[in-house]
Amino acid sequence: MKIQRSVTPVSRETVGWWWAALGVLCFSFTLPATRLAAPEFGGFTLGFGRDVVAGLLAAALLFARKESLPERRHWLGLGLVALGVVFGFPLFTSLALRTVPSSHGAVIVGLLPAATAIAAVLFARERPRPAFWLVCGLGVLAILGFALSSGAGQLGQGDLLMLIAVGLAAVGYAEGGRLSRELDGWRVISWALVFSLPLALVALLLSPHPAQLPSAAAWLGFGYVSVVSMFLGFFAWYRGLALGGVARAGQTQLMQPVLTVLWSVLFLGEQIDGKTVLAAAVVVACALLSRLTR
Repeated sequence: MKIQRSVTPVSRETVGWWWAALGVLCFSFTLPATRLAAPEFGGFTLGFGRDVVAGLLAAALLFARKESLPERRHWLGLGLVALGVVFGFPLFTSLALRTVPSSHGAVIVGLLPAATAIAAVLFARERPRPAFWLVCGLGVLAILGFALSSGAGQLGQGDLLMLIAVGLAAVGYAEGGRLSRELDGWRVISWALVFSLPLALVALLLSPHPAQLPSAAAWLGFGYVSVVSMFLGFFAWYRGLALGGVARAGQTQLMQPVLTVLWSVLFLGEQIDGKTVLAAAVVVACALLSRLTR
């Protein structure tokens, strides 16, 4: 007699957290890798080039598995995923990291847990407590204060581009997590990439190309953001959001700014000051509080 074990909500959420944490580990190298590649490839070439590479990998995977097109009711959601994580975040971070260090960008990306939770509230029609919105507002103020103090009293172009990237990524994360409950995470990112491929290819052909052949380090960065950040990392990330809940599992991004700053120091030799450490600590604290008050 075969005994079937039911998966409790607690165990399901725990599994989701581990999958999401694996996705965060993959994403934590994204800004340092982008910082390596962006100055030599250019923001537009890097932003659209990684989409094309990932799109071709996704098309090959879907073809090999003989996957049928998703239902029409999923197309709008896939479009939002494409807008947020296929075009929005890669393009705007590539443009921003031409002028700001990846450790600086990591602090601003620290807003993603709260932004993702807000997007999940909007898409899932949740009604969090007022304390949640207060904590999210404090996190935003902390980031703006850090950006203003680093920019001599005004937001730099790189800061604004990073904030736009965070907002678009949050939409793509929330909608992708919702769709992953029906399509599985790897199908969500694969179809979003394939649907985006024609536009990404045209945009890449029209983008200004590098004046000279990029270095090996720049190619390494390009390869990472194309294969891992843009494709494989989402397999784990969307699976985690689907199992653990978008807002709950999304809080694993608490680790991302800290890890990214660490990789920036170790691999890029960047120097961080007290303001960066303090801002990162405040963002992590706000994200922790947002989980408690959600």
